[in-house]
Amino acid sequence: MSPSATEPQVPVGPPPPFEVPVIDITPYVDGGPACQCASVARQMDDACARVGFVQILGHGIPDGTVDGLTAAMDGFFGLPLEGRKSYRVTGANRGYSPPKSESLSLSLGVESAGRMNDFFEAFNIGTEARSFPGLDLSEDDYGLNVWPTQVDGFEPAVLGYFAQAGRVARTLTRVFADALGEPSDFFDSLTDHSIDVLRMNNYALPEGPVTLDGDLTGMGEHTDFGLVTVLWADQVAGLQVLGTDGAWHDVSPVDGALLVNLGDLTARLTNDRWMSTLHRVKPPIVDGGIVRRRSAAYFHDGNVDAVISTLPSHLDASGELAYEPILVRDHIKAKLAGSRQGKANAAAVREAARVRAAAGREPGKGGPAAGSGPVTPR
Repeated sequence: MSPSATEPQVPVGPPPPFEVPVIDITPYVDGGPACQCASVARQMDDACARVGFVQILGHGIPDGTVDGLTAAMDGFFGLPLEGRKSYRVTGANRGYSPPKSESLSLSLGVESAGRMNDFFEAFNIGTEARSFPGLDLSEDDYGLNVWPTQVDGFEPAVLGYFAQAGRVARTLTRVFADALGEPSDFFDSLTDHSIDVLRMNNYALPEGPVTLDGDLTGMGEHTDFGLVTVLWADQVAGLQVLGTDGAWHDVSPVDGALLVNLGDLTARLTNDRWMSTLHRVKPPIVDGGIVRRRSAAYFHDGNVDAVISTLPSHLDASGELAYEPILVRDHIKAKLAGSRQGKANAAAVREAARVRAAAGREPGKGGPAAGSGPVTPR
């Protein structure tokens, strides 16, 4: 007997394949007509609600600026280890982080089961409190930059990219405002003295063979802390995103694209309708060697003294909140205490549950990784 027209239809076949949508934001960058901007905003709303990750074209960052950034990164990460370590900054989100000095999963309150997570090194720069002389801000919330003097042109090259990535991040918040049906300047009051950080990452293990103890992870699973992240990355496999199917999916940028993902604070604004998507990095092993991978993440985290509350338009019928209002300073502090100080973030209950559920679905989780044995970094 055939189902009646009023009966719900059950979908047949497998779910659609996972994809990270590609969106051209040229109308916002070049001041295009309202109808084109509206189309971009609709695409953005769909992508943020379904995936939480987007690839953007038309961002307007010149190739020369990206080339300058990568040359600066190569120069710094090519220094001897002791030279790199001389730029460590205790207690601040600045300077050099050696491999294994951070635990990203602890920013979600999740202890790694193995000892093979967070084999990446990084160098951070960002906005400083003194960047906003008219405000009474503390460098304890921002941090003072340090600049490697051994690498010619490092500071101007990195600052050149930092300015361009910041422009893209602020453009994206205008797209977000339109997509959420808010005034176009909605985010201005939340970001006019934003804590913004550029983290340059190098995924390469030390010289010599490595014996894998479990599953090797370049950067542990985590969500980003703030409003939006703009990511430049090599077209090298490794970045993985947790889909709504509970499985991890490989992501690599298309030619000329930047990867964009939402942070926790945007998920709070939208009561989780837009997703702060869990992601991690798995260094690829090819012919017994770990292929080097580079990335540079620009974190647009919001004003240190801003309070993030769910938008009235995103409350459910009962008016219930997924999250209580939170001060940006308190949220960032709790996340950094996990990743950089080894203190599990007990407040990240929802994110931690998603990590554990995904881990339970991975084949062979808890045992040795397939093909584990000596691996020589390249």
